[in-house]
Amino acid sequence: MRIYTRSGDKGTTSLVYGKRVAKTDSRVEAYGTCDEANSMIGLALSYIHERDWDKKEAFLEKLYRVQTVLFHVGAELSTPSDREVAWKLKEAHITELEEQIDEWSEILPPLTQFILPSGNNASSALHLARTIVRRAERMAVAVQDELQDTLSISYLNRLSDYLFVAARYVNYELGGPEIPLQVDM
Repeated sequence: MRIYTRSGDKGTTSLVYGKRVAKTDSRVEAYGTCDEANSMIGLALSYIHERDWDKKEAFLEKLYRVQTVLFHVGAELSTPSDREVAWKLKEAHITELEEQIDEWSEILPPLTQFILPSGNNASSALHLARTIVRRAERMAVAVQDELQDTLSISYLNRLSDYLFVAARYVNYELGGPEIPLQVDM
C-alpha cells in the first residue's frame, strides 16, 4: 500500500466512506487533534520504555489500550453522520478510565494545591497529551451535532483527567518532582 495518494494536494481529504471535505473542516480538526494526542502519548511511552520499574509493563498496557480507543474515537469523529460507525465507543470505556483514575489516586499523595505540568520526561509528555486531548474535546463539542453519539466527547473529557493522574503516577513511580504552583509572585 502506498502512503501517498495525491488526493489531498488541493486541500481536501476524505472522511470515512470517502466523503471529501476541506482539510480545514471542523471534523478534520477534531480527529486530527485526537491523532496528535495519540502521538504525544506515544512519545511519553517511549520515555517510559527507557526506565525500569516493577509496574512498567502494566502501565504500558493501559496506555496502549488508551491509544487504541483514542484511535477509534478519531475514526468516529471522521465518520459522516449518515453512515455507520465501524467501532462503537461504549460507556464501559469511560468507566475503565474512571476506575484506573481511582486506583492511581489511592496510591498518590492527595493534591493540596495546583501543580505545574512538569517532572520527568514521560510525565511532562503526558501532561502535554492531556492538554491536546482537552483541545480535541473542545473541537468534538464544536461538531457534536454531526456525531451519531456524543460518548466520544465524554471519553475525551475523562481521558484528560486520566492523563493528568497518569502523569502524577509516573512522577510518583519514577521519583520525579511534583512542583507546586507559586502563588506569591
